[in-house]
Amino acid sequence: MEAAALTNPERLWSAQEVLGRPSPVPAMAGVYGWHFEQTPHPDLVAGHLLYVGIAPRYMANRSSTQNLRKRVRYHYRGNAAGSTLRLTLGCLLGLELRRVGGGKRMTFGKAGEAALSQWMAENARVCWIERGEPWTLESELISQLDLPLNLDQNRHNAFHGRLKELRADARRLARELPIST
Repeated sequence: MEAAALTNPERLWSAQEVLGRPSPVPAMAGVYGWHFEQTPHPDLVAGHLLYVGIAPRYMANRSSTQNLRKRVRYHYRGNAAGSTLRLTLGCLLGLELRRVGGGKRMTFGKAGEAALSQWMAENARVCWIERGEPWTLESELISQLDLPLNLDQNRHNAFHGRLKELRADARRLARELPIST
């Protein structure tokens, strides 16, 4: 039943709706799912659940301040250093990853992140379910569903190797470039 709420949701929410005030996304723990009207890669199917994430993530020795609202909003407007979904989408869309700041963080730069935010506003739609200890459901979903944009716990997915390689290539190229200002 919980999987169906993400794979076949009653409603999908746009960036404009999620980023609006008040935001419809609850400030609670849970699992969120991403669907795309147009996919970032021709081998992916539009209109299907392609990625799930959680808030907060499991932290054995401290508590997290993350919740669904903060996390989903960050994916829509943050940067690749803080969002594995943004990193994946940007790499699939061919944006140039760059080292920033002290050189350890990697983003698509100001223009690239803005282009990615615009692409997501046009194509990415999200849904969610509230759930205490969301990491348990995330593991179940990744093992049972075809979620090609998830890498963690998802080696069995047919797209995993290609996505992992694409992201590694982007990081390698970023390390060869000067740190971006």
